[in-house]
Amino acid sequence: MPQPLAGRSALVTGASRGIGAAIARRLAADGAAVALTHSDSAAAAEQVAAEIAVSGGRALVLRSDAGDPEQVRAAVTATAAEFGGLDVLVNNAGTVRTGHLDELSLADFDRALAVNVRGPFVAIQEASKHLPAGGRIINVGTSLADHLPFPGKLAYVTSKTALAGLTRSAARDLGPRGMTVNDVQPGAVDTAMNPAAGPRAEGLRSATPLGRYGTPEEIASLVAHLASPDAAFVTGATLNADGGFAT
Repeated sequence: MPQPLAGRSALVTGASRGIGAAIARRLAADGAAVALTHSDSAAAAEQVAAEIAVSGGRALVLRSDAGDPEQVRAAVTATAAEFGGLDVLVNNAGTVRTGHLDELSLADFDRALAVNVRGPFVAIQEASKHLPAGGRIINVGTSLADHLPFPGKLAYVTSKTALAGLTRSAARDLGPRGMTVNDVQPGAVDTAMNPAAGPRAEGLRSATPLGRYGTPEEIASLVAHLASPDAAFVTGATLNADGGFAT
């Protein structure tokens, strides 16, 4: 089958499971050499890398806490050194900090911003030193940034809304260098963190026009498109993959 990313390299943060793992597998299937980071899930990340290798791909596992700027920079540098460059950056690593306004701790609020906003900023800044013209940056946010029908998500939604703003601003700054920056915003996706059989699932399904959860592979498909040559004229966009939840 055609491999639109053949000869290219990618870094996917937070790729030991769920959406990140699906993105890593898809980019590898499309021909890219893929580095995947984890913060505390080495065995799961190694399993994803092994699956990529068995399928004939090339993968590198790196430990990196998205909330630590030095570790983020090191992951970008290591990827470029291992693969001889970097063509695609996917900022998928994130954290969910829940709590109502009157009970949310400052530490949780700060952690959400550190991982979900500062981490992608540092990764983009560092990756821009390596990305060529035609380089791709894809951030993974949430459609809750567009539509929030329930309370208790202040820190998470604030950080992911800021990520959308970071995406648009970075697209302006890097556009003259031929790089694109986009934001994919999933809705309810069947992962270990938000299972389709979980206690909140029925409410989320009923609020989604398609009436179901998405799959990690469906999100990965959109990310892969944005990483491909076919999306060369798409930048600064926030694209919801949420079954119509934010409609």
